[in-house]
Amino acid sequence: MSERNERIPVTQEGLDELNRELRHLIDVERPDVIEDLKAARAQGDLSENADYDAARDRQARVEARIRELEATISKVEIIDINAKKKHKTVALGATVTIYDMEMEIEETFTIVGSVEADPENGRLSNVSPLAQAMLESKVGDVVEVAVDEPYQVKILAIK
Repeated sequence: MSERNERIPVTQEGLDELNRELRHLIDVERPDVIEDLKAARAQGDLSENADYDAARDRQARVEARIRELEATISKVEIIDINAKKKHKTVALGATVTIYDMEMEIEETFTIVGSVEADPENGRLSNVSPLAQAMLESKVGDVVEVAVDEPYQVKILAIK
C-alpha cells in the first residue's frame, strides 16, 4: 500500500476533535486573517508593512493547517476503543496494563493512532517503540522495548 493511500487510525473522539479544529480554522481563524489583511492593506505601502507581513504569515499557517487536517480526515479509519470485544492480544484500540520491570511501576495505556497519541494521558501511539514491542503479545508475556537503552515490560491485562 502506498503512503498516499495509507489509512490513519483514529477514534471517533479523535475524528470529532480534528473536525472541530478544522471548523474553527475555517469559520473563525480564516475570517480573522482576512480582516487583518484588509486592515494592513488600508495602511498603505505594503513593502515595509510589518502588520501585512505578519497577517500573510498567519494566513499561510492557517491555510497549511486546513490542508493538513483535510488530508488527514480524508484518510481516517475509525477504531473503536469502547467496543465490548475482548482483546486476546495487544492491538490497535486495546487498553493494556503493563508492569515496567526496570522502574517497577504499573501503567495503563490505550493503543491509538499517532494522530491522537498523548502518553501523558494514557494514549499511546501504535508506532511508538513501546506499542510496537507489545503488539500481538498476550497477558503474561514479557517484551523488550527496542530503544537506546532497552527495557522490559510485562503485559498484565488487555481490554
